[in-house]
Amino acid sequence: LHRVDRRQRQMCIRDRIQALLFDCDGTLVDSMFAHYSAWQKALQSQDISLDEQNFYIHSGTPSSRVIPMFAAEQGKDLDFQQALAEKEKHFLESIDLLRRIPHVVDIAESNRGKLKMAVASGGTRNLVHRQLRQIQVMDWFETIVTCEDTEYHKPDPHVFLEAARRLQVKPEHCRVYEDGEPGIEAARRAGMECVDIRAM
Repeated sequence: LHRVDRRQRQMCIRDRIQALLFDCDGTLVDSMFAHYSAWQKALQSQDISLDEQNFYIHSGTPSSRVIPMFAAEQGKDLDFQQALAEKEKHFLESIDLLRRIPHVVDIAESNRGKLKMAVASGGTRNLVHRQLRQIQVMDWFETIVTCEDTEYHKPDPHVFLEAARRLQVKPEHCRVYEDGEPGIEAARRAGMECVDIRAM
């Protein structure tokens, strides 16, 4: 009887999840060091230093919020648009070195055609699309939501709520895969189940 009850509960859980939402950087794509390295090079010309661990702590939060914050903490004036252009140039120069995060991409691949799927990222549209094409998963997802698509960003829940809206799935029927604290908090605020891929 106990086994039957447990099996029924597992079936209910499977039935409840109708959509999978994936972060991009650090979740589907092993790209965080490449982003850090590109930003470090871009900020050197403006005499702004970038601490690697502090950078990773803010994973998932758009650079337009994080980089000016780092500059302000150092009392430096920042030309963000110049830095962003330099950063994207450096990042794209090494994009062919980016690889999949296998255990997460395997989950997406095994659910293609079974569940609705989206990418919900704090990155820019250009870089997110380039990375998904690089690891050859671009056509796996019904929609891709990036920082240009919402006014508020992780840890605010809007990127995940927008992805759910586009998929026409209620938040409580979504499961999020994330690697950063801002994204995990955003999923919680959205009322979605969340898997921390660092613990997988």
